[in-house]
Amino acid sequence: MKQTILPVTEFLLCPTPDTWVTAALQDQATMLIDHAHCEKKAASTAFSLMYRYAKRYDLLQKVSRLAREELRHFEQVLKIMQQRGIDYGHLSPGRYAKGMSAGIRESEPQRLIDTLIVCGIIEARSCERFAVLIPHLDEELKAFYTSLLKSEARHYADYITLAREYAQESIDERVVYFLEKERELIASPDDKFRFHSGAPAWMEVMA
Repeated sequence: MKQTILPVTEFLLCPTPDTWVTAALQDQATMLIDHAHCEKKAASTAFSLMYRYAKRYDLLQKVSRLAREELRHFEQVLKIMQQRGIDYGHLSPGRYAKGMSAGIRESEPQRLIDTLIVCGIIEARSCERFAVLIPHLDEELKAFYTSLLKSEARHYADYITLAREYAQESIDERVVYFLEKERELIASPDDKFRFHSGAPAWMEVMA
C-alpha cells in the first residue's frame, strides 16, 4: 500500500487532518453516501470531457476507462450501503469541488489543462483519504478501500499526464496554484462533513 500511495502523498501539499478521520469514523453513513456521490460525479466529469474534447484520442482512451471504473466503484458503494441499511439520499454539496474549480480559466486550451489538473488533484486526495481510513475500518470496508487505491492513484497520474501532454508550456505553476488552493480547503475549518471536506470546525470548538 505504501508504494501505491507514496507518489500521491508526495504530490499533495498536506495530509488529511486527524480530526477529519475521527469525523468520518463517527458518521460512516454520510461518508459512504458522499463517497457514492463522488464516484458518480467523477464518472460524469469523465463523460463530459469525452464529449467536449472528442477529437483528442489519448484523452478518450484514458478517460473512457476511468469512467467505467468510477461507475463500477459507484455500484460497489451502493451495494455496501444497501447491505448496511443506508439509504442513498441527497446531500448538499460541500465547498471542495466548487473551491477547486473556481480558478479554472475559461479560454482553451487553458480550460482543458486546468480541468485535468483539478481532476488529478481530486483523484489524488481520494486515494490519500482511502489510505488514511483503511487502518480504522471494519474488514469489509478495509478490503474495499484497499481495492480502490491502485485505480485512484492511476486516475491521478493519467489526468496529470494528459495535462502535461496537451499543454503548450510547463504546467508546474498551475499545478502549484491548484495544490495550494487544495491545501487551504483541506487544512482549514469546515462546517460540513463530506468525503473531501476540510478539518471539522465543530471538533475544534469542542476541543
